[in-house]
Amino acid sequence: MDPTDRAVIIGAGPAGLTAAHELLTRTNIKPIVLEKSCHMGGISRTVNYKGNRIDIGGHRFFSKSERVMQWWLKMLPLQASAGETERIQYHGMERDVPAGLAGLDAATRDNVMLLRPRKSRIYYLRRFFDYPITLTKDTLVKLGVVRTLRIGLSYIKSAMFPIRHERTLEQYLVNRFGRELFLTFFKSYTEKVWGVPCDRISAEWGAQRIKGLSAWGALRHAAKKAFGTGQKDGIAQRGTQTSLIEQFLYPKFGPGQMWEETARRIQEMGGEIRTGVRVDRVNTDGWRVTSVETEDSNGTRQTIFGDHFFSTAPIQELMRSFDVRPPAQVLEVSDGLVYRDFITVGLLVRSLKIHDQTPEGKKLIADNWIYIQEPDVKLGRLQIFNNWSPYMVADPSKVWLGLEYFCNESDPLWRMSDAEMSALAKEELSKIGIIDAGQVLDSVVLRMEKTYPAYFGTYDRFSEIREYVDRYENLFLIGRNGMHRYNNQDHSMLTAMIAVDNIAAGITDKSNLWDVNTEADYHEEKQSSKEPAAEAPSRTVSVS
Repeated sequence: MDPTDRAVIIGAGPAGLTAAHELLTRTNIKPIVLEKSCHMGGISRTVNYKGNRIDIGGHRFFSKSERVMQWWLKMLPLQASAGETERIQYHGMERDVPAGLAGLDAATRDNVMLLRPRKSRIYYLRRFFDYPITLTKDTLVKLGVVRTLRIGLSYIKSAMFPIRHERTLEQYLVNRFGRELFLTFFKSYTEKVWGVPCDRISAEWGAQRIKGLSAWGALRHAAKKAFGTGQKDGIAQRGTQTSLIEQFLYPKFGPGQMWEETARRIQEMGGEIRTGVRVDRVNTDGWRVTSVETEDSNGTRQTIFGDHFFSTAPIQELMRSFDVRPPAQVLEVSDGLVYRDFITVGLLVRSLKIHDQTPEGKKLIADNWIYIQEPDVKLGRLQIFNNWSPYMVADPSKVWLGLEYFCNESDPLWRMSDAEMSALAKEELSKIGIIDAGQVLDSVVLRMEKTYPAYFGTYDRFSEIREYVDRYENLFLIGRNGMHRYNNQDHSMLTAMIAVDNIAAGITDKSNLWDVNTEADYHEEKQSSKEPAAEAPSRTVSVS
């Protein structure tokens, strides 16, 4: 590689910033990151509202990838307990935090990672249920004898006579939990998130987001925990399903702190990050990208040349940006992709009506987030930011909440004013008995477009997009929206790392990028190796 090579990276989210940092530390390629907003981290950014910080969506720093775990801890070291070194065990590997970091204390140092307990519950029938569902005595009492019997018989039926050839998310969940448990604890919340029935969502969503989890697995996990036989895997907990982990890492000031620190280091090492610029054209020469064109908030345009290009932009935007129009059928798939948008309402309250009863008396509930299964409210999930990190709250005596709503930009919910949205949030949380509306002190509303790439619409034809775009040998699609895949941030980071691996090794095949976080053969190439290579796009021939 020429030491003057440049990489142009569209988007400063986890994938884009990871790619830039990897290029600077492992190659001689200079990255230029182009971000249309003024923030680092994409949906993993942290918003600071009057000293109260909002994590948009809730981001646990947990990964079964040793590479990602090490990367995070090098960026923000783990705080030590009482000035002692901290032994970390993950992926079957033990190590101590280096002695030079032993004195890290979150009370006096800001750039640290906290080790936080995980607790999530379901709120249904105005009661709390464990998440994941564990059929304990407490759960059975709350459900009642009749509903419990229906759940048990339904699960036995699904175990004995599973649906063959799972195609929809409903079939995927029914096979693993039984229809009755699906209807009780999954259907309402999932359809709030996606806005469509579960039988219209691809089973691949389940395979990527909750793979390996089932009613039987949850029962075994609960039994091991009860009898003290569960595997103790330290922070990474290698033998544990992601949805069952008991602790996670979390930056002192929220996930955005990780990406602000990453951005700082990128610039310190000579990389560029340009904010407030939108990429609206991708120029090509045959099956190579040569440059991108941008426009800033003042209308100033610029052409940026490069040797390697990474895109984390939504697929729809990228496909409409090529200087040579992609084939009509490819654009048809791209235009038919669906995204789900996201609204967070931050509410600062004096106290909650619900609490945990402890030997020391009543205390703030310990949940990081609560899944709201109540069908009579639009609210989907509730975060208690105090429990993610105590440093997320300006006044620890107050409770800082995040109410999460899922919608489309065309929905009336999205078009509500901030005042209307805050009023709805306060009304709904009061309606289901979690707060007294008179306890609300302040509120803020945040809207995030294209937060969740959906597994319906034309998604079943996504391979057509992949086959077309992957032919551009120096263009790498990475990250959640870049690949239209519902990745966690660690998976998004891995796609960036592998893309840099490929560049360093001179590999132009993209198959290993698409293998991250999937077990399906859905995206296998259809073209036989014996078929002739596709002809490069031409500016003199109309592609329709």
